[in-house]
Amino acid sequence: MNLKELTVLKQALINEIEGFEFYRLAARQAENEESKNAFETLAQEELMHVEWLKKLYSNINHSQEDDLLLAYEVEAPSPKIFSWGNIDRKNASLAISVFGIAIQMERESVKFYDLASQDTDNEKLKKFYNTLSVWEQKHLNQFADEYEKLKEVWWDTQGFEPM
Repeated sequence: MNLKELTVLKQALINEIEGFEFYRLAARQAENEESKNAFETLAQEELMHVEWLKKLYSNINHSQEDDLLLAYEVEAPSPKIFSWGNIDRKNASLAISVFGIAIQMERESVKFYDLASQDTDNEKLKKFYNTLSVWEQKHLNQFADEYEKLKEVWWDTQGFEPM
């Protein structure tokens, strides 16, 4: 594996760590226990991704090119089923801000992995990057759906609706 490919994996780690810190910050700002727990759950999911990527990076970094497949066989953590009902609708402004930023983070991650997939000639890495892109796209879709619901709640709490 060349330096450029290892750098992409390092950036993936940084992206997940940023997500972890972002959700921890959101949890600290939450005004009730349910919202706090919901954001902590998202943070822990990001942390699982970090640990998975670290293990993969370690395996790849200490392996020969032929061993990449074995390194990739580390099981990816499956996303937990997240209970959106735990988000406090009473504090819709915070929730809509958090999910708006989360959407941007996930969108950038999808682009990052799609470009990484296009930039490598290694078919195993292509598969790996595509897996990560699909992973982030699922998160993006979940956040976008919830964001749309939160927008409606937010408009209702403001006492008017957009034209």
